[in-house]
Amino acid sequence: MSNEVRLRPVHDDDLSAFFAHEQDPQAAWMAAFVAKDPSDRAAFDAHWARIRADERIVNRTVTVDGEVVGRVAAFPVGERTEVSYWIDSARWGRGHATEALAALLRELPQRPVYARAAKDNAASLAVLRKCGFVVVGEDSGYAEARHAETEEYLLELPAEAADQRGD
Repeated sequence: MSNEVRLRPVHDDDLSAFFAHEQDPQAAWMAAFVAKDPSDRAAFDAHWARIRADERIVNRTVTVDGEVVGRVAAFPVGERTEVSYWIDSARWGRGHATEALAALLRELPQRPVYARAAKDNAASLAVLRKCGFVVVGEDSGYAEARHAETEEYLLELPAEAADQRGD
């Protein structure tokens, strides 16, 4: 086994794995800002049909040795591009999120790029920092997974970060 992280376009049969990943309460807690009812498969499928039809959104399936382990995405929020990712919690701590996000960033020509993470999600913040993101602000919002107002950091990958990595 090579343990090599690869990105590919999302296939229809990836959605079952994505849905299963979202059923993990610990992962949902860490992500914080999730669907109102993550167990609602019809809502999940409708969401994915909508985002897959939007040509402005870049969705990639993350695989390791051919197995689906998660997803990464870049999407417009107003005039900005934000990124997000979700890795199966059974694969946490192996560098897959960092490698997947770095690979997605190599696909994106635009800078700056933005991200958000719950302030207490140390692992996600570490992934973002390893990929060159810096905290540029704070926000808060109601997090469905926590049933509470949750503070988050706003992060930016500035144009200079891409230049320093040789992208």
